[in-house]
Amino acid sequence: MSTPPVEAPPPAARVVTVGARRLPGWLAGFVARHGGANATADAHTVLLTGGDGARAWVQVPFPPLAFDVDEPVAALVEHVQRPRNVGVLLVRRGGYAAGVFAGSELVASKVGSSYVQGTTKAGGWSQHRYARRRENQATAAFADAADVAARILLPRLDDLEALVCGGDRFAVDAVLADVRLEPLRSLVTGGLLPVPDPRLKVLQATPEQFRSARIRLDP
Repeated sequence: MSTPPVEAPPPAARVVTVGARRLPGWLAGFVARHGGANATADAHTVLLTGGDGARAWVQVPFPPLAFDVDEPVAALVEHVQRPRNVGVLLVRRGGYAAGVFAGSELVASKVGSSYVQGTTKAGGWSQHRYARRRENQATAAFADAADVAARILLPRLDDLEALVCGGDRFAVDAVLADVRLEPLRSLVTGGLLPVPDPRLKVLQATPEQFRSARIRLDP
């Protein structure tokens, strides 16, 4: 028997993001602040309803969540804190990074940069030539990024549980369109990570984002 989906949060619900290590304390604090809480869940969300009517919708990272209907919060904490093998692909026009994490440890990576000209105010034929040159530069940069993704991620494909992407949506989609990366597309999970130009330090910091729980609160 399937579990019915939990009620959706209101559009105006405010959003907080809580890291994996902080989540148990945050959940306990919610219960203490709101006079206890009841929990319901589906594969993608755990909903806490406080004794005073306050509600918190915890979006499950790396769904689906397997849970006992009597212990969804315990299942959520275990799910969020469980170490996973996760691939990360970050792409912007100025650079790219691919890495594999075992839990929070970066075990394989490659970072590169590329030159793509910015926009111009020139008009006429000059603008068209400039736009073609910029497009060609971007195409070459995305091809380099796809080469790196294939080199770093594909050899570990059988071990990967998910692929997290970040940077610029157009750039990420362009890289994943490479035919070699087709096996990775079904592993993509979560939203696009908001990251600056990919550098090694940026890549190393991504677990703090992709292992976090996004929570909507009302009120």
